[in-house]
Amino acid sequence: MLRTTLVAAMLLATTPAFAQPEPARVEVNGMHMYYEVSGEGPPLIVLHGAYMNIETMGAIIPALAESHTVYALELQGHGRTTDIDRPITYQNLADDVAGFMEAVGIGKASVFGYSMGANAGLQMVIRHPEKVDRAVLASVAYDAKGWQPEFLAFLPQLAPEFFVGTPVEDEYRRLAANPEGFPALVDKLIALEHEPLAWEADVAKIETPILIVQGDADTPSPEHAVAMLRLLGGGTMGDMGAPLPASRLAILPGTSHTALMNQPELLKALIGPFLRGETPKGMFD
Repeated sequence: MLRTTLVAAMLLATTPAFAQPEPARVEVNGMHMYYEVSGEGPPLIVLHGAYMNIETMGAIIPALAESHTVYALELQGHGRTTDIDRPITYQNLADDVAGFMEAVGIGKASVFGYSMGANAGLQMVIRHPEKVDRAVLASVAYDAKGWQPEFLAFLPQLAPEFFVGTPVEDEYRRLAANPEGFPALVDKLIALEHEPLAWEADVAKIETPILIVQGDADTPSPEHAVAMLRLLGGGTMGDMGAPLPASRLAILPGTSHTALMNQPELLKALIGPFLRGETPKGMFD
């Protein structure tokens, strides 16, 4: 999901770090989608947040590329991917990812999404479960009621003028195929914030293993993350002789929304074992 003011700060704070990725473009649902491939191993698709691009995802991409073939995408209207005459919705973004996989010949992959990319990843699991092996969703929400009160109070104040002349606009113009397309993108992303978000019934049906990751001072509340874990069948007591549930939750201490992606080594340590299907051993295992 979009966390507008926080993402604007992140564009300033994140330092790009990449290990010689291979850039490419492919046509997906009428847009020219830009993506980069790096690393070797099982396929892993990386989805960025709103107003972001591959570079502003920072060091997590090369970290994950140490063990996976990472396909980092730039979503509709972001970075070097063209925009089209269509709203930006999480469902549309999920369908774009599925279309990308078909276009480049990926039958099934794991997904790592952050913020808007996490909600798109969640919709990917809901709409295209056969294409997702495992999903890591960083700062995700399945219901708007799970957002912190401060964020809900800020939403009505959100307007296109907020972004004029900011580093967010500068970053857009630096990469975009149409440097004048920023106002249209802002309008779509503000509209995305006001789209209904109530997916509890869909989440309760998910069988794909999911790792929820968020900060303890993130935009979704910690209580919301726990509620999502329980919907996914997690949050039960271990050491009772039964295998642990497939889905997991990691809440990073002292971590705001923008600080989340600035901890790539910690994220890697959490994500790696989950993607490999490893569970820490207890004294009764």
